[in-house]
Amino acid sequence: MSPTHPLLEEHPAMRPLVRESWQRSLNALSTPGGLTPPVVWESRELIEFRRQHPLAAIMPVINKLLIEPSHDTGLLIAVGDEHGRLLWVEGDSAARRHGENINFATGADWSEPVAGTSAPGTALVLGKSVQIVGQEHFNPAVHSWSCTAVPMHDPDSGSILGIVDITGGADAVGANTLSLVQATVAAAEAQLRIHRLEHQMDERRSPGRPATPASTKPLYRDSLQILGRDLGLLHVAGAAITLSERHTEILAMMALHPDGLSAEELSDKVYPDGTSLTSIRAEMVRLRKLLLAVAPSLVPESRPYRLPRPLVVDAEQVRNYLDRGAHRLALNIYRGEVLPRSLAPAISGLRTRVAVQLREAILNDASPEVLLSYLQLPEAADDVEAWRTALHLLPPRSPKRSAVVAHVAELEGESVTGH
Repeated sequence: MSPTHPLLEEHPAMRPLVRESWQRSLNALSTPGGLTPPVVWESRELIEFRRQHPLAAIMPVINKLLIEPSHDTGLLIAVGDEHGRLLWVEGDSAARRHGENINFATGADWSEPVAGTSAPGTALVLGKSVQIVGQEHFNPAVHSWSCTAVPMHDPDSGSILGIVDITGGADAVGANTLSLVQATVAAAEAQLRIHRLEHQMDERRSPGRPATPASTKPLYRDSLQILGRDLGLLHVAGAAITLSERHTEILAMMALHPDGLSAEELSDKVYPDGTSLTSIRAEMVRLRKLLLAVAPSLVPESRPYRLPRPLVVDAEQVRNYLDRGAHRLALNIYRGEVLPRSLAPAISGLRTRVAVQLREAILNDASPEVLLSYLQLPEAADDVEAWRTALHLLPPRSPKRSAVVAHVAELEGESVTGH
């Protein structure tokens, strides 16, 4: 755990949620001064990215419930992706001009490791609703603003699709604001689920019919779950398909190598004992046949073997969140080791990298609460160092301390009374 920064000692009354966010921000940014969230997309790139993002399908709901009522209120409505990058910033025209002075504008990155403590970035780190008031913001330039943000989840996989935020003055954190944003997000998630059901019904009724403009909206974020599972779970086009172990390994490798793999490279990554290329080619034929029936848009290409569109792998999401300091969000996704029974060389390597990176990040930088959540994982049950770290971090009067003391004593076979 990093030592308390002198800047935090100047704010003893800071809420624990905000204090922990400031500590993460200081670890990533060193100082609050001079921060300017960068613009990561030019206008043309932004338009294309928005068009391809599943959030585009539910913007009419957000527009109706939040954006239209926000005109002449001094409030801004922002919708960002799962990395905290703002895709839409709408609302009061005067507030939009003021927001541009701090780069609270479309295309800007407001993730916590880049912009410091703010409702959009911190809500994504924690994976839950957050309100940040005035000087709780890490960046002094944002102290005149307040904000409320709520993550939006994929209705099928449960993964975070993005964030919905209200930013402005005191009204942005008013008593009813959080309920309003949460209700809007719930309505948007429900609408996305309805869109997907209608899309599936249209596909079944007229499988050969050309897509209508409404049905071409990107309703899905295809994903593959391999954490804590012996068999992969593929989410694609609104369906959930359980794959065989071998097909899971092959699909994961192609997803993690979007530029493609030769038959030799794929075979080396999947087979533990130099199996002939005939085997990998036969498996690819079977995998193509399966995907052609359930997910035609994901049928792999050949020479090299690669997927025609991105496929999100939950293990890679965990690593990306850890790289950004989003320990809680990484832990929320982590369901256990990568395909624990798999002997595939590349899967074994990924299993080790994810587990080691998660453990090191949690032990070195996470809060006591996150560390205690980590200790509930089966792989942490016998980790004496991790349990002793929790014992060191917990306050002496914490009601959770006695259980930790007892577990450390059990692991070490002796009475533990101190830190």
